[in-house]
Amino acid sequence: MTNILVLHGPNLNLLGQREPDLYGKVGLEEINFALRELAGQHDSEIRTVQSNHEGTLIDALHEAQGWADGILINPGAFTHTSYALRDALAAIGIPCVEVHLSNIYARETFRHKSVIAPVCLGQISGFGWRSYTLGFVALLEFINEKG
Repeated sequence: MTNILVLHGPNLNLLGQREPDLYGKVGLEEINFALRELAGQHDSEIRTVQSNHEGTLIDALHEAQGWADGILINPGAFTHTSYALRDALAAIGIPCVEVHLSNIYARETFRHKSVIAPVCLGQISGFGWRSYTLGFVALLEFINEKG
């Protein structure tokens, strides 16, 4: 059984209603449901955490040390600003994949730099809610190959 922590950053609780032309009409619970279904098909289990607070996300990362085999994270706007979140990911040493619904490189210039990406296995962006499922499968394959 592979255990994955799924972290959703700030404002992602508003998915489905927040700028649907940019982020789509699929809500956070629908994304979590799709990930649970996918996890079930791959002998995996997920725990999800969404917070608008940087410290809560960092606490979840610290707690993951005792049980998680991998982390799937959409840091939201913290992608570009949170050295604390980046440092927490680096400190715990759990394989991580960064995901984004929109293509952050096709948006405002300030969104083009991720301080999180250098401590992740990779980054998937621009595929809407499917970025999560693509990232999840990539993370599982990495963990299983490393196994």
